[in-house]
Amino acid sequence: MIDATITKLTVKLTPPIRAEGEYTVTAPVGLGDVAKPLSALERLANNGAVRRGLILVALAVIWELYARWLNNPLSFPTFSATVEALWSGIASGIIPTRLWVTLQTLLIGYAIGLVLAAVFTSLAVTTRLGTDLLSTLTAMFNPLPAIALLPLALLWFGLGRPSLVFVIIHSVLWAVALNMHTGFLSVSETLRMAGRTFGLGGFRFVRKILIPAAFPAILAGLKIGWAFAWRTLIAAELVFGVSSGQGGLGWYIFENRNTLDTANVFAGLLTVMAVGLFVEGVIFRAIEARTVRRWGMQRG
Repeated sequence: MIDATITKLTVKLTPPIRAEGEYTVTAPVGLGDVAKPLSALERLANNGAVRRGLILVALAVIWELYARWLNNPLSFPTFSATVEALWSGIASGIIPTRLWVTLQTLLIGYAIGLVLAAVFTSLAVTTRLGTDLLSTLTAMFNPLPAIALLPLALLWFGLGRPSLVFVIIHSVLWAVALNMHTGFLSVSETLRMAGRTFGLGGFRFVRKILIPAAFPAILAGLKIGWAFAWRTLIAAELVFGVSSGQGGLGWYIFENRNTLDTANVFAGLLTVMAVGLFVEGVIFRAIEARTVRRWGMQRG
């Protein structure tokens, strides 16, 4: 009786033996390639530079057609006439010379503004007094247009490059400092605790922990500061653009406006836009590719 019961239990616990065999697996009918090669047209459509270039070509065509329909070169020259004036200004050397004067002033003011923004922000994240100081100064001066300081700049520094540098610093400092401080505040507490665990403090804590973690916000602040500085400088040069014995690009636009040479005015404006496209599409895009996109902190 007991043996029969044990035999039944053994039979129940023993897994069934399945017959072995080899089977040939064939792909279902109609199933295409998993990785389909892209056509030349699809590869071009996925290229951001090509898409932006097509947008620029479309804008140039619209400009040319509208100017021809308007038929008033004094107020709105055609795109072809503007390109011709631009080429003439480049060949004669006047546009490169004026552009170099403007870029020199821009780089000086932009660099000083970035240094001051870094100092203010570092103080704000390391001391309570620095936080109160930055928040108070930002609330006071950030809404103040830099162009509104032109009369004071003329009074304090006279007619020349120091006045232009002063208004550029104002336009860069508060925008960059505000974005940097916001980025520092968004750094997770885990990274902060890791930095303190390794004994980091003060400016070493800012340099090794906060700056890498907040770099997307810092880069956004650099872009905003650059845009503010560039347009502020051109506007300031339109008012008093003579520095170091000669005027910049804004003064070139103003001079041609006085002589009613509208094609050269548009050529100067086209140069301003070309510099903006180069800085945004080449310099800052290269920085993004090497930093935040490479680190996986930003989508491409």
